[in-house]
Amino acid sequence: MARSALLNVMVQAAMKAGRSLSRDFGEVQNLQVSMKGPGDYVSQADRKAEDIVFAELSKARPGYAFLMEERGVVEGDDGQHRWIVDPLDGTTNFLHGIPLFAVSIALERQGQIVAGVIYNPAMDELYTAERGGGAFMNDRRLRVAGRIKLVDTVIGCGVPHLGRGHHGNFLVELRNVMAEVSGVRRMGAVSLDLAYVAAGRMDGFWETGLSAWDVAAGLLLIREAGGFVSDMDGGQDMLDHGSVVAGNEVIQRALLKAVKKPLSAR
Repeated sequence: MARSALLNVMVQAAMKAGRSLSRDFGEVQNLQVSMKGPGDYVSQADRKAEDIVFAELSKARPGYAFLMEERGVVEGDDGQHRWIVDPLDGTTNFLHGIPLFAVSIALERQGQIVAGVIYNPAMDELYTAERGGGAFMNDRRLRVAGRIKLVDTVIGCGVPHLGRGHHGNFLVELRNVMAEVSGVRRMGAVSLDLAYVAAGRMDGFWETGLSAWDVAAGLLLIREAGGFVSDMDGGQDMLDHGSVVAGNEVIQRALLKAVKKPLSAR
């Protein structure tokens, strides 16, 4: 596949950060870990990976702004472009030795996501997408799964944990979905959940309480793989709304209907 200069910059930054994470992955017990909040950890590895991504992208495009998990908002002279970065999605997996974590980088131009990279260094899986150019995993073109009945599907989700999310609402959503699908999976890294939907490994995904850096790259991957995404209200404000429902055209619509169904309707 041919990549633009910008996408090459993003790939290089993600893979360099991924190599740093790989070195730390085998030493998780030795990492100094501090608490950001209940059940929400940040490690030296996380900070190092973000420093690498920030340095690489800043060097390549000095004027672009940033929205990053650790640094937050970094203003830039270029008012048209913004990098949206999660340097270590799946921190809890990483700290427990579970090889499901990723570096996620998206490029936003005038409010539209135009390029995305998700890299899982533990499995050496590189997901890339550019607007209008398709989605790929290690240079193999991706396509969302073609199943059209919820009963045949495997659906991914995020599960609220200690101190995060509305547990009661989620249990209603989960009960509704469980009753209609073949299986439900919780991976622990939203970027990879969305990448797996783009790759056809899972048929759909839903979660609430998200940040822009969790989903920006994955949303583009799914769209470029022929999929559909919305927020929980059926709109297109996923980055600010903090929720996402994804799948192919039929499954996305059916999944949205299922998760929005009140418990009393069952």
